Amino acid sequence: MSSLFGVKMNTISTKDIDVKKKWILIDATDVVVGRLSSFVANRLRGKHLASYTPHIDDGDNVIIINAEKIHFTGNKFVDKKYYKHTGYPGGIKSTTPEKILASKFPERILQKAIRRMMPSGPLSNKQFTNLMIYSGEKHPHEAQKPEIIDFKDINNKNKKR
Repeated sequence: MSSLFGVKMNTISTKDIDVKKKWILIDATDVVVGRLSSFVANRLRGKHLASYTPHIDDGDNVIIINAEKIHFTGNKFVDKKYYKHTGYPGGIKSTTPEKILASKFPERILQKAIRRMMPSGPLSNKQFTNLMIYSGEKHPHEAQKPEIIDFKDINNKNKKR
C-alpha cells in the first residue's frame, strides 16, 4: 500500500502475544470520582497506547487504593442517586453516595462509575477484571511492582479544591 507521496504506511494491529501489560497504582485520596473513572476506563481498555486495537485486551492492570476517600463535586455527595430494581412490581430502590461510603463496601462507587464508562460486551467484562479497588492503603499486589501514577498532579481539576 502506498500513499499519495510514495511513502509506505502500515497500520498497527496488535496480537494477543504482543501485548505487554503494565501494573499501575493510583491513590484515590481527595480525587474527583468522574475524572478518575474516565482515566481508569481508558487505561483498562488500552486507549492510551499508540497500538490500541479495539478487539484485543491490551490495557493495563489498575490498582486503586483509598477508595473510601474519594470526592464528589457540587452537591452530588448528597443529591446523586443510584437506582436498582429488585425485579418485582414497585421494587425500585435508591441510595446515595453518602450512604454507600458509610457502608461496608465503599469501593462500589468507583466500580460502578468505571463500569458505566466502559462499553458492554465480553471483551469489556474481561478488561474490567484487570481493575482492583481497595479501601485503605494496603493491597496484595506488591510483587507486581506497580508504577505509581500521581493522578492529582496530572491536572489541577482532578483533586478536591
